[in-house]
Amino acid sequence: MRRILDRYILKEVVLTWLAVTGVLLVILLTNTLARVLQRAAENQYPQDVVLELIGLGALQYLTIVMPVGLLLGVVLAYGRLYHESEIAAALACGVGPSSLYVPATLLAVGVTALMAWLTFFVAPQATARTLSLRSAALQAGQFAPIAPGRFRTFGGSDVVVYAEGVNGDGTLSNVFVERERDGVVEVALAQRARHTVGPGGMTHTITLYDGERFEGRPGSPRFRIIRFAENTIPVEVPKVADAITSLEAAPTRELLASGDLEKRAELHWRVAMPVMCIVLTLLAVPLSRLRPREGRYARFLQAVLVYFVYSTFLTAGKVWIERGVMPEFLGLWWVHVVVAALALAYIFGPQLIARLRYRGVRTQEAAA
Repeated sequence: MRRILDRYILKEVVLTWLAVTGVLLVILLTNTLARVLQRAAENQYPQDVVLELIGLGALQYLTIVMPVGLLLGVVLAYGRLYHESEIAAALACGVGPSSLYVPATLLAVGVTALMAWLTFFVAPQATARTLSLRSAALQAGQFAPIAPGRFRTFGGSDVVVYAEGVNGDGTLSNVFVERERDGVVEVALAQRARHTVGPGGMTHTITLYDGERFEGRPGSPRFRIIRFAENTIPVEVPKVADAITSLEAAPTRELLASGDLEKRAELHWRVAMPVMCIVLTLLAVPLSRLRPREGRYARFLQAVLVYFVYSTFLTAGKVWIERGVMPEFLGLWWVHVVVAALALAYIFGPQLIARLRYRGVRTQEAAA
């Protein structure tokens, strides 16, 4: 009977965890998609890079949504079982309260192993790949020729170029160029233009033919109009860093061998994520316990609050390690200990209170 009950509860918990994690992942990916498309439009990313960036973002977000998804999945699944009196019926049939932890523990072990693999190996590689793709896409977008019918910027420069078409000899037709120098806005319109790239691709030269240039400060009524037969505009492209500098992209073995506080803090953070799954599961089962006539979602807000406080203290502890405020050997284990103590209070607190009350009653009866 217990095996049947364990399989039934495990199925409910797994399905709820997958649903919650999936919803949270979709929400985060929606924001990622918007940011990636914005960057692609601003920096002219190649189209084949966008989907890969979204996929890599999903791998990185898994390390964020899996712990909270596990907590909410256990709380919601057990909350439904409590609400529909299925757990009450199981306990009345002789199932011990400790048996309720078996299905959640099985799921937590699997999720913890998956989290360890993602946090230690997959997520750093995904971050490194993301930064490499952004760097390569930015270079490809900056060094590409000006496409007709599209506004073109050059990385961090303040030059905007638009060409209506391309002539047979490769020159651009009906060209618009805007740039700002020392607070003065210059707008140039030309019938033709030629775009060339200097050695190394770091200098772009736009040569305008047969046009006009308007110069002035925004808000000022004084503008100067200059007609020209030829006007050359050099554009310096900001240098793109090819090296991966993000600490989140550093391999775990590099963090283990380093004595730098920032890298040690990042290592403790990666260790904390899998441990967090175990501690949250330990807390989720007693947290999901409902009183009579309480709704199945009565513990949802409490679970969200617990995760928010837990993750906030982990983040603060990481910053304290980086700044040397907290000894590095303590790591983030003190946060896990505090939350685990809270979980034990949830588990054994009601039994201790009941025993103390019963002992008080027996003492009064004996005295009478």
